[in-house]
Formats: sequence, structure tokens, C-alpha cells
Amino acid sequence: MHHRNSDVKENNPYRQVLRVSVPLVISMSSTMIMEFTDRVFLANYSLDAIAAALPAGIAAFLFISLFLGTAQYVNVFVAQYVGSGRSPRVGAALWQGIYFSLLSAVVLAGLSFFAEPLFAVGGHPFEVQVLEAVYFKVLCLGSGILIMGTALSCFFSGRGQTRLVMIIAMIGTLFNIPLDYALINGVWIFPEWGILGAGIATVISWSLVTLIYALLVFTKDNDRAFRVLTHRALESNLFGRLMRYGIPSAIQFSMDIFAFTFFIFMVGRIGKLELAATNMVFSINSLAFMPLMGFSLGISTLVGQALGRNRIYEAIAAARATIHIVLVYIALLFILFLVFPRPLLELFRPQDTSSQNFVAISETGTLLLRFVSAYIFFDALYMVCIGVLKGAGDTRFIMWSIGILSLVVMILPLYIGLQIFGAGLYYAWGCVTGFVFFLFITSFWRYRQGRWKDVRVIEGAPATSVH
Repeated sequence: MHHRNSDVKENNPYRQVLRVSVPLVISMSSTMIMEFTDRVFLANYSLDAIAAALPAGIAAFLFISLFLGTAQYVNVFVAQYVGSGRSPRVGAALWQGIYFSLLSAVVLAGLSFFAEPLFAVGGHPFEVQVLEAVYFKVLCLGSGILIMGTALSCFFSGRGQTRLVMIIAMIGTLFNIPLDYALINGVWIFPEWGILGAGIATVISWSLVTLIYALLVFTKDNDRAFRVLTHRALESNLFGRLMRYGIPSAIQFSMDIFAFTFFIFMVGRIGKLELAATNMVFSINSLAFMPLMGFSLGISTLVGQALGRNRIYEAIAAARATIHIVLVYIALLFILFLVFPRPLLELFRPQDTSSQNFVAISETGTLLLRFVSAYIFFDALYMVCIGVLKGAGDTRFIMWSIGILSLVVMILPLYIGLQIFGAGLYYAWGCVTGFVFFLFITSFWRYRQGRWKDVRVIEGAPATSVH
């Protein structure tokens, strides 16, 4: 018996992290591979299409993320309810997320009407603006489906059943890639829609994934155990708690994305080649970053379950194990970015760009990947710390700290440097590196401070208010 307990203490954290997080990593990677192939197809289609895809995609995701981050916070409620042995409350939490996603769909559909003036402010070349508006509209109109699917996925991820989440994400990706290629280029029976086709293919894939989740969640067996059909009421107290903890979490995510959106728009003013190189490197960076989001969501689940059981030592052990695993992943990326930059960039060679222009873009991109190599270590640890804080419910601090850092360390220095002093591309990327470093310092300090250990999001749990 003593040997068994010792084995659980020594090995379980790593095993638990890998069991919960690796499927989420693969799931996030599947989503990113979908967007990555989307951009590769668009880059091969035309230079204007790839120049428009990232600004429009990241601008749409900036608004979507505010709602997506709140819906995804259902994960923490599910984790803490399951951890505290109150599984019948899971259905109620899930339905609050569903009602929120319906509200989100209406707001984001309305936002699509502001596409043209939004991208006119960006100041990109007119032909790029037209494509940006098209892509942005399609993503906003279909995003309510994505948010609904995200809320439904929390039924599985919050209970640690992440392998199913992974399989469904992979199905969505495998469905999207050929559809994407067909609708962009006009192959088989499909029309050639370019960037419009890329957006429509994405929305159709979101719809398939959401439908699969709905069929798997709303069963009689799940209703018996978790009340997913019988606890459909809009509960003002529970909905309010989801907003209270979920919105600050989502604002943190949105502010983070806003800082990078602002960065993309400012780089677009330097020049088309600089924007193209930045877009390519950011697409590569995104492939590396999405697995970190998987680890972050995984540690949120494990921390939520541990705190639901009131076993703080389990939460700390899971956090340490996640940090160790993530550092191994970062070391591999570091080697890849420094040793093989050209093959990575070659994936994005546009058909309508001369060899001379692509050599210039590739040389710039190689240097930019060195900036990514410099900050990705801090980015990884930041994501783990943020995951722990979110899993507890310490979201208000995250919101305020990221908001202030976004303004003071990223947005103002970028605007002043580029617009007033005429600084160049490498200065802009230096601002990104500094921003990520300060995000890590702030989140790590909060994690070490330990106030998150006393926070709970579910009603009737021992909790300390955190300000």
C-alpha cells in the first residue's frame, strides 16, 4: 500500500498532465493546422490574399475571442463541480454557456456590418482592404457556431475526457482542408471563391464539429449523470458567476490578441513585403503557440478539479509537471526555428511573387524567426501560469494586469516608435519580445504569490475574494 501511494505521488502529476493536456494540444494543433493550411493555400493563390488573411483573421478572432474565452470558461465550472462531487450541476453550467453563445451569435453577426470602415482605418492598400472585409464578414457571421461548439466541448474537457475533444477536432480539420482547397481554387464541382471560399470552408467545419458535440452530449445516459437535458433553465446566479469569472478571463485573452492585432496593422503601414514576411512568421509562430494553449487549458482543468476536491498540493504538482513538459517542447521549437527557417518560410511562397521579392521576404522572415525564438520560452511559461490562475478563478487580476501591459509595453511604444519616430520592422518585433517577457514576469509573480489557492468559482465552495 505504501509503495502504491508513493508511486501515485511521484508519477501521477506527469501522467495526469499528459493524459489531459496532450489530447488538448493535438486538438489545438488541429485547429491551427486548419488555419495554417488555409494561409498556405491563400499564399499560393495570391500575395494580396495572404496579405489580407492574417489581419482580417486576427481582427475577427479579436472580437470572437471575447465571447469564445467566456464560453470556454464553462470548462472551469465543470472541472470544479466534478472535483467537488456535484456532477448533476454540470448540465446547468453547460446550459449557461449555450445561452451565452446564442447571445454572442447575435452580437457578432451585427459586427460584420462594420467590416469596411474597420479596415479602412487600417490603411492597407485598397485591394487588400476589400479582401480583408470579405474574410472578416464570413468569420463573424459564422462565429456563433464556433462559440456554441466551444461551450459544448467543455462538457468533456472539464471532466478530463480530452481524447474525445481531440478526435472531434481532428475530424473538423480533415473535413476542412480539402474543402478549403476546393473553395479557394475552384476545383472539382466547386466555384473559385479565393478568400471568401477560405472563410466559408472554415464556418462549415465549425458547424460539423458543433453538431458532433451536440449529438454526443445530449444523451439519456448523460442526462442521468449530469442533467444535461433536465437542467436547461437560465439560472441568473450561475449565469452571473460565469460572467463574473469568464469575462475577465476572456478580456485578458482579447487584450493579448488586440495587442498583436495592433502590431499587425502597424507593420502593414511599413510596407507590403514587411507585412507579408510578418504574416508568414506569425503563421509559423501560431503553429507553435496553439499547443501551448492546449497545455494551458489542460492545467486549468487539473487545477479546477484539484481545487474542487480542496487538494491544493495536487494543483501545484500538476503545474510543476506542466512546466517541465512544456520546456522540452520549447527546446525542440528553438532548434527548429534557428536551424530550419528557410524550409518553413518556403511553404508560403506566393505564385504571383517574383523570386527576387521572395528572397527579400525570406531573408527578413529568417531574422524575425530569431525574435520568435527569443520570446517563445517566456510565452510558454506565461501560458502555464495563466492556466493555473484561470483554473482557480483568479481572473480579475489577469484582466487588469494584461490590459495595462498591453497599453504600456506594446501599443504605446509601437505607435510612438513607428508613427512618430519612423522606427522600422525590427523595432516593432522588439516591442513584441518585450511585451511577452513582461507578461511572463507578471503572471509568474502572481502564481508564486499563491492567492489563487483560496479562490473557487462554484457556489457553496470555500473561497476568498481576490482583487
